Amino acid sequence: MDWLKLISNKRLGMEEIHSTHKDDRTEFQRDYDRLIFSAPFRRLQNKTQVFPLPGSIFVHNRLTHSLEVSCVGRSLGNNVAHALVEKYPHLKGTHVEEIGAIVSAACLAHDLGNPPFGHSGEQAIGTYFSEGKGLQLRNQLTDEEWNDLTHFEGNANAFRLLTHQFRGRREGGFVMTYSTLASIVKYPFTSTLAGKKAKFGFFQSEQEDYLRIARELGIKQLSHEGEPLRFARHPLVYLVEAADDICYQVMDIEDAHKLKLLTTEETKELLMGFMNERKKERAENVFRAVSDTNEQIAYLRSTVVGLLIDACTRVFMEHEEEILEGTFEGSLIKRMEPTLCQAYSHCAKVALKRIYRAKDVLDVELAGYRVISTLIELMIEAVTYPDRAYSRLLINRMASQYDTDSPTLYGKLQAVLDYISGMTDIFALDLYRKINGGGLPEV
Repeated sequence: MDWLKLISNKRLGMEEIHSTHKDDRTEFQRDYDRLIFSAPFRRLQNKTQVFPLPGSIFVHNRLTHSLEVSCVGRSLGNNVAHALVEKYPHLKGTHVEEIGAIVSAACLAHDLGNPPFGHSGEQAIGTYFSEGKGLQLRNQLTDEEWNDLTHFEGNANAFRLLTHQFRGRREGGFVMTYSTLASIVKYPFTSTLAGKKAKFGFFQSEQEDYLRIARELGIKQLSHEGEPLRFARHPLVYLVEAADDICYQVMDIEDAHKLKLLTTEETKELLMGFMNERKKERAENVFRAVSDTNEQIAYLRSTVVGLLIDACTRVFMEHEEEILEGTFEGSLIKRMEPTLCQAYSHCAKVALKRIYRAKDVLDVELAGYRVISTLIELMIEAVTYPDRAYSRLLINRMASQYDTDSPTLYGKLQAVLDYISGMTDIFALDLYRKINGGGLPEV
């Protein structure tokens, strides 16, 4: 793959239209701004990241997480852009220098396709079809369509959200640049290759869109004729993934401390595990000067994030040729120097045991599972039998942008999943209660 081809500011759906804007923003900065001001991005403020939505103690939601990932991604992208221009002087003055802006925008968009209630929302959608009443629809769908539904994936849904509004028309929606879109596709293959982890990059409905992007940017195709479609990752995907990995692991530890799931000493031990003796000594000096424990943890968190950004930048540049060849395996985080890898792995193990299996977290997942499953069942019945009186009531609750009149069952099911995955936690819960008679409107 070639850097000069991989970085393109051409927009999907507006390939033949040249921008007439007279501002100083680059096309990639405009991507970022479009996302910031969009309704799907605003809705992330009411979507669970890990912990239940906050009461008196503020913890991360999907929106604050995405903003922080975007900041880390910008730093990673700027570092890599600078290193690439040093390594390849002919890249100076090209779009390669804007990698920081591209990664920042892609990071901002990476969670847009996630349904409410965290990862349990994804699981609820997939298992409705693989284990629930959705099984009765199996014979009415192709194998590829069925795989899309049973392996429902937030990453693929984000790509759909950013692209599907432009199929057949040129107005409205995001109209993102090719490079920003390619940078969010973490798993550049179809659901046929999803495997047990249920990970893939695009639904059948968006396969042609991804093909167009891959061909335009020169993304290497790894599958052979007759095999399920599979590509190498766009190189910037590794930076988006690293930014996400850094933030969710480190920020979850900080949130756990605020919620008293981890003691101050446990939290300090976890974060100082990333540091050499010189940085530990500096941290101890800070602790003597700053007595507030939350400020002490914040200092450690910022130090660790900086260390991980530098480490991931080094890994990317050390393996840049493999990444361009499409032969690099794993993530940047897993290729860091042993001390950092061990500290990261230790944090992950503690998080799994003490955070992700905490009672409050599991309670939200259980409740979310029930809410999502119920809404899917009712909405699918509504779009399948639209002439029924109750079906019309439910369909009328959906905005006109959802294609409930699609000529195919697959299209109708996707309209339902578009609607439900776009809900906030509170909206989904409120609709669930109203449907069950628990929240009648005031007269």
